Amino acid sequence: MILGVMLSGLFALILMGVPIAVALGLVAVGAIWYSDGFDALVNVALVMYDGATKFPLLAIPMFVLAGAIMNASGISRRLIAFASALLGFIRGGLAMINIGVSMFFAEISGSAVADVAATGSILIPAMKKRGYPKAFAAAVTSSSASLAIIIPPSIPMILYGVMADASIVQLFVAGIVPGVLGGFSLMLISYLLARHYGWPVEEIFNLRRVWVTFKEALAALFLPIIILGSIFGGVVTATEGAGLAVVAALFIGGVIYRDLNLSFLRAALLDGAMQTAVVMLLVAASALVGVYLTEQQLPQQLAQWVLSITDNPVAILAMMNVFFLIIGLFLHSAAAIILVVPVVVPLISLVGIDPVHFGLIVCLNLAIGQQTPPVASVLITACSIARANVWEVSKANIWFIGVLLAVLMLVTYVPAVPMTLVEWLYR
Repeated sequence: MILGVMLSGLFALILMGVPIAVALGLVAVGAIWYSDGFDALVNVALVMYDGATKFPLLAIPMFVLAGAIMNASGISRRLIAFASALLGFIRGGLAMINIGVSMFFAEISGSAVADVAATGSILIPAMKKRGYPKAFAAAVTSSSASLAIIIPPSIPMILYGVMADASIVQLFVAGIVPGVLGGFSLMLISYLLARHYGWPVEEIFNLRRVWVTFKEALAALFLPIIILGSIFGGVVTATEGAGLAVVAALFIGGVIYRDLNLSFLRAALLDGAMQTAVVMLLVAASALVGVYLTEQQLPQQLAQWVLSITDNPVAILAMMNVFFLIIGLFLHSAAAIILVVPVVVPLISLVGIDPVHFGLIVCLNLAIGQQTPPVASVLITACSIARANVWEVSKANIWFIGVLLAVLMLVTYVPAVPMTLVEWLYR
């Protein structure tokens, strides 16, 4: 009853245009006041501060900063040139280049929106110039960017790890195989569509050009090796790896390439700071909601209610998929994780589902949510860059959403796909 009233109040405030973080805080304060009286509000600020100052959360602004440095130092441009030389001879190669660069960029920034902003501003105009429909150009950029939500290091995975008390490093490892499968599947769809519609070959394969662009991009190609190798090797934690990403990006962009555009970097930093502030305010407000729900034992009551219907893990995972797909229509990935994960984790624990496995399922659902209006933050960013209608892009995006759904089903019901590497390395 209380949970239903809280959710109704939250969605009512969101529909009125109240920012999600503020709406979360207002609902939490109202629930605490109703249940425990005015005196209980004295700890509100302390709970919010404690929730937003957890050490793993420091990784979020660091990875955003690393992505901003990549954009400001020409690293993205060099990677695109190398990918073009490598794949440009294939029909529809520019779409494949788009996907490949998005996968690589995801390994540095962990942010799908940052991915679209970085690669889309270069590749969408190039695709339109070469005769690709702008709706397709926006769709392939948007969907490939959403792979950042499962390819490590992923900001939503960091948030999930904090909310569910799961290993962030193991989440990163679990995302590798699904991320690669998703990327190559998107490339296959792009190739088939390019053959069907007769979209162009970009350039004749030239081994010399491949070698020249490879040498220019070589330092940038070491970035994910340095960052992810250090994290997976146990040399640094995920948070320390985020700091290492910033140092490595600064050294490669500023010292090796000597191509750091300070004015562009300043704008990117301001944008990154605003994104981080929004996430941190969400985390702080969610801490307040989490404490209240825990004290009222509402997650446990929800778990018992679901278990009274079924205790079959397969059926429960199906219910969770439907639930998160619906939530993804209306909430950004960070808000959905922060709001829902603490409520459903007790249920997942009771039926014996691995929290790392479930984390991949949650992140994939929310990756699809980034492509499905009305919220669809990544899709809308791509549409803005392409100057394309959201609904036209959504129609072109159906094939790519289908790929993401197929990967979701595979990850959900074949746990070996995400978990084999985790078992091999850490268990």
